[in-house]
Amino acid sequence: MNRELEYMFVQSARVWIPDAEEVWKSAELTKDYKNDDASLQLMLEDGTTIDHKLDPKTKNLPYLRNPDILVGENDLTALSYLHEPAVLHNLKVRFIDSKLIYTYCGIVLVAINPYETLPIYGTDIINAYSGQNMGDMDPHIFAVAEEAYKQMARDERNQSIIVSGESGAGKTVSAKYAMRYFATVSGSASEANVEEKVLASNPIMEAIGNAKTTRNDNSSRFGKYIEIGFDNRYRIIGANMRTYLLEKSRVVFQADEERNYHIFYQLCASANQPEFKNLRLSTANDFLYTRQGRSPVIEGVDDAKELRTTRHAFTLLGINESYQIGLFQVLAAILHLGNVEIKDRDSDSSLIAPNNRHLTAFCELVGVTYQDMSQWLCHRKLKTATETYIKPLPRLQATNARDALSKHIYAKLFNWIVEHVNKALVTNIKQHSFIGVLDIYGFETFEINSFEQFCINYANEKLQQQFNMHVFKLEQEEYMKEQIPWTLIDFYDNQPCINLIEAKMGILDLLDEECKMPKGSDDSWAQKLYNTHLKTCSLFEKPRMSNRAFIIQHFADKVEYQCEGFLEKNKDTVNEEQIHVLKASKKFNLLVELFQDEEKATTPTGQVPGTGGRTRLSIKPDKGRDTSSKEHKKTVGCQFRNSLQMLMETLNATTPHYVRCIKPNDFKLAFSFDPKRAVQQLRACGVLETIRISAAGFPSRWTYQEFFSRYRVLMKQKDVLPDKKLTCKNVLEKLVQDQDKYQFGKTKIFFRAGQVAYLEKLRADKLRAACIRIQKTIRCWLARKKYLRQRSAAITIQRFTRGYQARCLAKFMRRTQAATIIQKYQRMCVERKRFRQKQAAALAMQTILRAYMARQKYQALLREHKAVIIQKHVRGWLARCWYKHCLEAIVYLQCCIRRMRAKRELKKLKIEARSVEHFKKLNKGMENKIMQLQRKIDEQNKDNRVISERLVSLESSYASESERMRGELGRLRGVEEDAKNKANQVSSLLEELEKLRKELSVTQQEKKTIEDWAQKYRDEMEKMVSELKDQNGLLKKEKDDLNRMIQEQSQQMTEKMTRAIAQETQQLETDLNEERSRYQNLLTEHLRLEEKYDDLKEELAQSKNVSKPGHRRTDSTHSSNESEYTYNSEYAELEDGSRVGEDVTRGMDTSLTLKLQKRVTELEQEKQSLRNELENKEEQFQRARARDDAQFRKARGAELEYESLKRQELESENKKLRHDLAEMRQSLLGGTAASAGAPGSPAYKVLLDQLNASCEELEVRKEEVLILRSQLVSQKEAMHHKETMTEPSVFAQDVNKLKDADELKQAYVGLKDTNRLLEQQLQTQRRTHDSEVESLRGELQNVKEENNRQQQLLAQNLQLPPEARIEASLQHEITRLTNENLELLADDPTASREARVIILRRMVDLMEQLEKQDRTIRKLKKQLKVYSKRIGEMGAGHTEGQTSPGQMVEEPIHPVNIPRREKDFQGMLEYKKEDEMKLVKNLILELKPRGVAVNLIPGLPAYILFMCLRHSDYVNDDQKVRTLLTSTINSIKKILKKRGDDFETVSFWLANTCRFLHCLKQYSGDEVFMKHNTSRQNEHCLSNFDLAEYRQVISDLAIQIYQQLVKCMENILQPMIVSGMLEHETIQGVSGVKPTGLRKRTSSIADEGTYTLDSILRQLSAFHSTMCQHGTDPELIKQVVKQLFYIIGAVTLNNLLLRKDMCSWSKGMQIRYNVSQLEEWLRDKGLMNCGAKETLEPLIQAAQLLQVKKKTDEDAEAICSMCHALTTAQIVKVLNLYTPVNEFEERVSVSFIRTIQTRLRDRCESPQLLMDTKMIYPVTFPFNPSSLALETIQIPTSLNLSFLTRV
Repeated sequence: MNRELEYMFVQSARVWIPDAEEVWKSAELTKDYKNDDASLQLMLEDGTTIDHKLDPKTKNLPYLRNPDILVGENDLTALSYLHEPAVLHNLKVRFIDSKLIYTYCGIVLVAINPYETLPIYGTDIINAYSGQNMGDMDPHIFAVAEEAYKQMARDERNQSIIVSGESGAGKTVSAKYAMRYFATVSGSASEANVEEKVLASNPIMEAIGNAKTTRNDNSSRFGKYIEIGFDNRYRIIGANMRTYLLEKSRVVFQADEERNYHIFYQLCASANQPEFKNLRLSTANDFLYTRQGRSPVIEGVDDAKELRTTRHAFTLLGINESYQIGLFQVLAAILHLGNVEIKDRDSDSSLIAPNNRHLTAFCELVGVTYQDMSQWLCHRKLKTATETYIKPLPRLQATNARDALSKHIYAKLFNWIVEHVNKALVTNIKQHSFIGVLDIYGFETFEINSFEQFCINYANEKLQQQFNMHVFKLEQEEYMKEQIPWTLIDFYDNQPCINLIEAKMGILDLLDEECKMPKGSDDSWAQKLYNTHLKTCSLFEKPRMSNRAFIIQHFADKVEYQCEGFLEKNKDTVNEEQIHVLKASKKFNLLVELFQDEEKATTPTGQVPGTGGRTRLSIKPDKGRDTSSKEHKKTVGCQFRNSLQMLMETLNATTPHYVRCIKPNDFKLAFSFDPKRAVQQLRACGVLETIRISAAGFPSRWTYQEFFSRYRVLMKQKDVLPDKKLTCKNVLEKLVQDQDKYQFGKTKIFFRAGQVAYLEKLRADKLRAACIRIQKTIRCWLARKKYLRQRSAAITIQRFTRGYQARCLAKFMRRTQAATIIQKYQRMCVERKRFRQKQAAALAMQTILRAYMARQKYQALLREHKAVIIQKHVRGWLARCWYKHCLEAIVYLQCCIRRMRAKRELKKLKIEARSVEHFKKLNKGMENKIMQLQRKIDEQNKDNRVISERLVSLESSYASESERMRGELGRLRGVEEDAKNKANQVSSLLEELEKLRKELSVTQQEKKTIEDWAQKYRDEMEKMVSELKDQNGLLKKEKDDLNRMIQEQSQQMTEKMTRAIAQETQQLETDLNEERSRYQNLLTEHLRLEEKYDDLKEELAQSKNVSKPGHRRTDSTHSSNESEYTYNSEYAELEDGSRVGEDVTRGMDTSLTLKLQKRVTELEQEKQSLRNELENKEEQFQRARARDDAQFRKARGAELEYESLKRQELESENKKLRHDLAEMRQSLLGGTAASAGAPGSPAYKVLLDQLNASCEELEVRKEEVLILRSQLVSQKEAMHHKETMTEPSVFAQDVNKLKDADELKQAYVGLKDTNRLLEQQLQTQRRTHDSEVESLRGELQNVKEENNRQQQLLAQNLQLPPEARIEASLQHEITRLTNENLELLADDPTASREARVIILRRMVDLMEQLEKQDRTIRKLKKQLKVYSKRIGEMGAGHTEGQTSPGQMVEEPIHPVNIPRREKDFQGMLEYKKEDEMKLVKNLILELKPRGVAVNLIPGLPAYILFMCLRHSDYVNDDQKVRTLLTSTINSIKKILKKRGDDFETVSFWLANTCRFLHCLKQYSGDEVFMKHNTSRQNEHCLSNFDLAEYRQVISDLAIQIYQQLVKCMENILQPMIVSGMLEHETIQGVSGVKPTGLRKRTSSIADEGTYTLDSILRQLSAFHSTMCQHGTDPELIKQVVKQLFYIIGAVTLNNLLLRKDMCSWSKGMQIRYNVSQLEEWLRDKGLMNCGAKETLEPLIQAAQLLQVKKKTDEDAEAICSMCHALTTAQIVKVLNLYTPVNEFEERVSVSFIRTIQTRLRDRCESPQLLMDTKMIYPVTFPFNPSSLALETIQIPTSLNLSFLTRV
């Protein structure tokens, strides 16, 4: 032990340490542990280092963590270290990381409430778990239910599923899913509907038994046990419900934040409904019983809506409306009773006020008198030995009595509803066995615990004891089975606690005794408890601070109970007189019915009690009634103990299965885990006790083979012996020294806790050392290989580098020499050019300088002359301006003076006008101001005088100056006259000079312009030439690019059209397959209904036979399968049976149906012909319009002719495309072959040919357009050349250059136009293609709608009488054709009138033809009758030579064996009418494939039947043809019904049915089917009857046989798939076996584990060889193989998604290897192209998903692109389930899974997790003609068909 501790507690070892918040926290050792160490050096996960102190006394080390590969195990007992932190961590990892809510813990299923709807309860999941062993699949409630169902059927023992947990943990939901599973797997989901009724009772039970608590909004306040009964075939036949301990106190009291039962609030919320008006209800806050919790509303719950659901459930369970109203009256009466106010009369009595409205309402609702009820609410009877007294009650006691009455009424109502629910679930069939589902409250502890919590915890103590004993028993059985020495395991036995509660003088006994005491109270009872148990029982304690409470140490925790209310709740007393008053109600029968059981209990003699009116004060007692009452009255505790004892007896008589529901948090958060709350519940529900019991013994158990496979690496080669058991013993003795750590059983090795982890560490160390050695060797090899590769590469690089350098040097030297020569000549050229430029520049500069100097001199002279003139004019202008200025100044002065004088006068006048006295009156106190103003006025006057004097002096000086200026002005005027005369002469001279200068300047400017233009032109031309050369190169390059782009666009358009056509074809194929699948499903349903009808008919016949006395003897020639059955009589029986059953014989008038179908086909052909005529008319109209347009365009120019030519080509191309499209439609829609649109089919080839031809035609059109465009451009260039020839010849050379440039530009423009034209054509073709695709889609939709209408029409016609069916169908068809044609013509108004006339004529013709055909038919019928009479009269008198061929069957003369020549045999077989049943019997019913049929020609029965049919056709006997076909079809159905489970039989008749169908086609006379016939075979075609309708019937029969064959093969393969594909190790040693727990794979089928992949391949080969031997068509074999491979892939993938142990890297390799073996089998059989490999794609991708890296975002992107065949739910499920088998593998992180979900969010797919294993691909029967000649077929004598005659 010390060695192991030293080995385990080393550095980096991980342990668990206690934590206040997380309960347990993980830590890692940073230092090795020694024996004398007092502490451990630990490092937490966040990097914190701590010193963990060890207990100095115990030296207990912390718990070790399990290896990572064991984390997340399905079974907690599979953990190597079994302790509380390991359990908690494993549950948390599964719940949070993997989103798995179910986990096994030994025999217990732990279910954690996710508070979220999960897609794991569908029918597909139920089917996946059905038939599986409990350890094979992931934990699930369905696995527990399947185990219970299987053990019930296998062991013939009743089962129980015990579901427990806290309120809100999901108990009810788990129980509901278990019941749903039973109803589904037992086959009664659609017949008994028991589950529907039980689920319908849920709303009722929740309404009356559930309430809101502080922990749960919908808490069940009662326990229930539902027994689901099964018959001897283990089908559900009924159910029964038992309830326990309803919390009645909640009716009258609720704590804060709690509610009363839901039904009260539902009634109050619906009080405004009309039917509830008389209940006098209002809101919940108005009633005492519903407002105490102060939380009347639950968020998100509509109480009114819930009441409607409750009433609907009542109706489903048979409780009618009157009873419902009665129930609601009782409930409303309870609410009103709670509001009755009782007042004090005095200290010892109380009273109720008269006319109390609530008591009045109560009395009216229950139908009692107000006086009686008010009397007994405030009084009670006291009985003595001699008399009975009436005693008034104090107010408190009266209130308690009122509340007790309310609780009593509600309890009675609850029991009555439960009783009626059970009546609805009861059945008359004898119950063979049952499975009970116990949904009971878990262990409860609150702040205040009362009587209810005491009873609940008492029940959990009993259940825990039963659970412990069951676990202990299973452990003991396992040990004894393996012959392990049995040692007593110390486990917690809670029997002392149970004795404390229920034993003599226990708590319940003392409580009952105290209840019998006259003055018993809660306090006195508490004292008795203290005195009795305080010192004698260690489980009983007394609180320190209370004398009214006690503490019990339960198995889960200590609970303190308050004694207050225990006695009252235990006695549950109610005033008997109050009950009598209620019983006396005559208006309310339901109330009397509620108390019937009480009446029987209290009055066993049957005497009716009094009516309950006012009584006297003294009454004689009824001793008999009193005695019986005491005898039958039991306390609540006693009743609960008895019912609990009955429950325990029931559970002990059954095999229990345990489900423990855990509430992960108190806030109802989805996938949120609170460790504290989880640990509390794990302790309370016994999960940890299970772990402790398992850990006390040998929890880890391995088979010898598993141990050898897992720990083979720890063994040496010499240790491996042939005997695996001996090998394991030898190795274990070496590895584990302490032999007490393991035990060897018969088939298993048992290990103590921790030993597996020790072995895993040894294995990991060994593998790590081996990996290091392998890595060392591989790295050395890789490094040397890399070095050698680098050395070789370096030498090669050096060789090439040196050669390259030498070549570069030679090249450099050659270039240097050439560069020197080039430089010499280039420098000479540059210098010469530079000299010439300088010379020309010098000359130009001299010329320009001399001209410049001359111009400067001239301009100077000119400026001087002009300056003189300007001076003259300026001086004159200045003089004039000075004069004007002076004149304006003088005028302005005058104005100013005059204005001043006027103002002065005005002021004087104003002063005179106003007097001083006036101002004094107005402005008193303003004298000083006036004086100042007067002073200022005086000063201004002085200033004015001075200014006026100055003005006078200025006037005088101005006058003198004016005189002087006038004289000067006169002199200047004389001078001006002279200047004007001279100026006129000068101006004329200047004008002449200016004119000459202008001419000179114009001449010079023209010269300079010409010179500049010439120089510029030269430069431009040189530049243009270079640019044109560059443009020419660019144009060539652009031309090449455009050509390449055109080719690419053409290729893209071709590819796009190809893809579009392929997509359209694929869509059509998909629609066809969907329609075919829908049709075949309808056939399957039709077959099921027929079988059901046959069964009902047989049962009816048996019941008729049983009802008649005696026994009717059966003829010995009458076979058991009714071979002598006459099918005409069968139809008669069906018609007679329709009076008592349903009309299932849809073939009642087969001939009429076939005629209708034939007529519809003819009308369809007529419709098609009309449509073809319409298309021809449209084409003729288009051709005429095209001719007119062509003639009109001929008169236009070349460009218009080109446009006309282009349009005509486009129109002709359109017509051709339209014609091709019509051919494609006919190939796709009109073909008779089922796979007409598939690759390789004629339609597909036609489509490809048309596409290739279109592409070639497009290329030709492109070349023609380019040629036409170039011709038009050349014509335009020629015209332009003629225009340019008229320009001056001086620029001829330059013009020629410009002409070349224009040509290049025009060519470029022409190329652009060509490109644009081609783009327009491409766009036109694209639009044409899109329009055609849209039209095709529209036509396809119309066809679908027409198909639906035809089906509806056919269904309607079948309901009409036979005479009116044909006329109605034809009338409807004509109307439909008219409407369709009118709609087609609506787009062309010009042709609509003519089309209407044509259609009307066509309709008239159709009607005339119809009438003519009717007359002809009637005439032929009459003739047929006449001929038949004549033949009957003349038949006896005619001789053999006069007999017609049609009368050979009725010939009375016996046939003579006259030999015939072989050439005369026509391939027909003749039989008599009476031999028809013998033919069917010998050839179909009694033919065994394994016997005679094996040696026959493949399809011989089909050939024989067809040859008989040919003869019937040859003699033109329609009755014989009909009966033969009908007999054949029905006989094949019968043999398949009888031996439908035999694969060879089903395969044999599938092959023969298909051959018979092919014969009907091959010899039908249709040209489509006669292509491959020989001339002799064409002569054998049917001549008189068209059996196309019967071909459809036989095709339907073949479809039914195919589906039955698939089901038969699936049943054979189903047990092999999981074992062979998943469980068996095809590659030995790759998959490592992980430790398993108690729920390991223990197969109930002995040979299940023996199936391997070879078994599957052998079975597939057997299927294939049998079908080939029977002559099955190769195409049909391919479809069968494809379906089988789909089943293999779907079943394997579904099991992989539901098994965590299978999701590992090594298992992915195994799956891929197995798939490769299946593919190899397909290659060997030549079936690789049948589509079977594609059906395995989801499985292949799932295997790849298990093997790829799952870390980075790149990995996520790769997974999303790789797993396209898997849904998002499947990918996430596989990633969640991925489990490493070895420590070297890593788990998938939660963040990576979130990344995957984010990337796949936009996928549009089904959310379904599992694949549909019941899906069957639609089957087709391609035509397969036979080369066998009918005349060469010989009939073996073994068939007993000697009565057939060859013809």
